[in-house]
Amino acid sequence: MDNSSGASSGVGVLDKAALVLSALESGPATLAGLVTATGLARPTAHRLAVALEHHRMVARDMQGRFILGPRLSELAAAAGEDRLLATAGPVLTHLRDVTGESAQLYRRQGDMRICVAAAERLSGLRDTVPVGSTLPMKAGSAAQVLMAWEEPERLHRGLQGARFTATALSGVRRRGWAQSIGEREPGVASVSAPVRGPSNRVVAAVSVSGPIERLTRHPGRMHAQAVLDAAVRLTEALRRNG
Repeated sequence: MDNSSGASSGVGVLDKAALVLSALESGPATLAGLVTATGLARPTAHRLAVALEHHRMVARDMQGRFILGPRLSELAAAAGEDRLLATAGPVLTHLRDVTGESAQLYRRQGDMRICVAAAERLSGLRDTVPVGSTLPMKAGSAAQVLMAWEEPERLHRGLQGARFTATALSGVRRRGWAQSIGEREPGVASVSAPVRGPSNRVVAAVSVSGPIERLTRHPGRMHAQAVLDAAVRLTEALRRNG
């Protein structure tokens, strides 16, 4: 986005719009501030800022100053999602092969979590979670991981009606992984760990799941390290490309 080097793309209006966005990267700016930072004529700076505001790439703060708009965050999130999914396939396949269990990747979506990638155990069993499945945030080790590092107010709200407690989530934060035994579905156990984005925020949960008969009532003892290793690989991929 930085166009301060003076290099031109050959499309003048885009170069000028990039100048406006780059100027706002350092914080809110009045129209006069934009003119000073970009070197653009006042009418041009105003016309571009208002046009970018129409497309939600620029917004206004409480004082009426121009700031970067919400559309940029949405595009950045989409780019992060693409990078995550591009990396997820081989990481989940390796996790499945190491543990012998189905592996999944979950993202939070409001009050639900969605399975965005999976590597299924070759002999399909009832614990299989198809890609695209939407599951509640009230039960399961992946829900615990996606909830554990939330801001206090959202955490408190999310615990209402949940099958796990604040004490359990404190343990998840301390260990760095979660386990569940028959919490979401009777007879199924799982282990999950957090995937973090470039800002260190938890953006996904990587999991393995299977019948309690195989994973036992202490699934973390068997698979926590493998799940943590997978989470680290996905986190590193996001940070490398972030």
